[in-house]
Amino acid sequence: MPWLRSGLVVVFLASTGLAGDWPQWLGPHRDGSTSEKIRVWQKAPTRLWTASVGEGHSSPIVADGKVFLLYKVKGQTREELAAFDADKGTRLWATSYETNEFKSIFGNGPRGTPAFDTGKVYSLGVTGVLTCFDAKTGKISWQVDTLKTFKAPNLVFGISCSPLVDGDKVFVSVGKGTSIVAFDKRTGKVLWKSLSDAASYASPIVFGKGKERQLVFLTQQGVVSLAPDSGALFWKYRLVDLLSESSTTPVQVGNRLFASSVTFGGVGLELSIKDDKPQVKEAWKNKSLNCYFSTPVAVGDHLFMVTGKIFPPPPEVSLRCVDFKTGKILWTKAKVGKYHASLIRMGDKRLLLLDDAGNLILLDANLKAYKELARSSICGPTWAHPAIASGRLFIRDQKELICLKLP
Repeated sequence: MPWLRSGLVVVFLASTGLAGDWPQWLGPHRDGSTSEKIRVWQKAPTRLWTASVGEGHSSPIVADGKVFLLYKVKGQTREELAAFDADKGTRLWATSYETNEFKSIFGNGPRGTPAFDTGKVYSLGVTGVLTCFDAKTGKISWQVDTLKTFKAPNLVFGISCSPLVDGDKVFVSVGKGTSIVAFDKRTGKVLWKSLSDAASYASPIVFGKGKERQLVFLTQQGVVSLAPDSGALFWKYRLVDLLSESSTTPVQVGNRLFASSVTFGGVGLELSIKDDKPQVKEAWKNKSLNCYFSTPVAVGDHLFMVTGKIFPPPPEVSLRCVDFKTGKILWTKAKVGKYHASLIRMGDKRLLLLDDAGNLILLDANLKAYKELARSSICGPTWAHPAIASGRLFIRDQKELICLKLP
């Protein structure tokens, strides 16, 4: 019954029209879904405005009539959060701060996506600087250099966790020695810290009610479930990527959880409650379901996911439809991107796919075969996940933040 109640809450929220905001990584429900619907288009979606921005893979978020984006300041060891008017694209404010020097073969800008909550924006930069901004003015309320504070090493490709705000806490992955930390969202004070696993590149989720509520992270050592109030460990499932590149956000629907990495493959976990404590057991494992850093979306009892191969070269990713209950692959569409493609589940169960070359594709969530409904080139190369709000698509490529009108 607890899982049924949780499912009903999700259905209710989706039906109450939270389409006006996309306030965090993967949207209002942190699952890559929106209640908005979209028609098949004949002409490419119209560009309403563009704005020049700095380097980064961080995705835009939309809240309170503004679009917020985190990026690197060109030619400086500084990151900047900027707020844009969602209707006009006018830059309302931009606040930068100093960071440690960082360089990577896959870009030097921030990866993690900010989160908006009750008039504040929380961001985690590529060198682990966690910052709380006032959403109206851009003024910094508090800031913590997490790697320096907890003496944790940076990752090869940089800190990539997107902060999760839940209640009065902000949760982030830090790294080896201090794996996961909860901060007071008002003051930046450390409320608890838990585990010692090295960090992955993945972002966390939270679900459940009361004593059954659990915070799920993917560390370099596995999928872990913690009590949000205390950081106490509920359970841990060992999932180790041979390249230490686990990047996919876990996906939870009802009593099922999916987790994946590029060398481990994918696993379906069955969630349960015993003596008011969350538990888990392996339901299935499929080595070919190796998501890199695209997070799957769920449609009923099925997952649509982008899986990839790195070796042998050249790299390429495929789109797959998978039975969530069994891990069985129902169909595969090869070469939908090089390293990455983002997925969004629309309110009519259609799918939007944005590949890393900048092509936007509308798909039918068909369980029997790949069915493409429309396609347009909308931007330059990108690894950022798009945001949808009030009939508009917001996406950043290597040079610009772009707002498109969707049909």
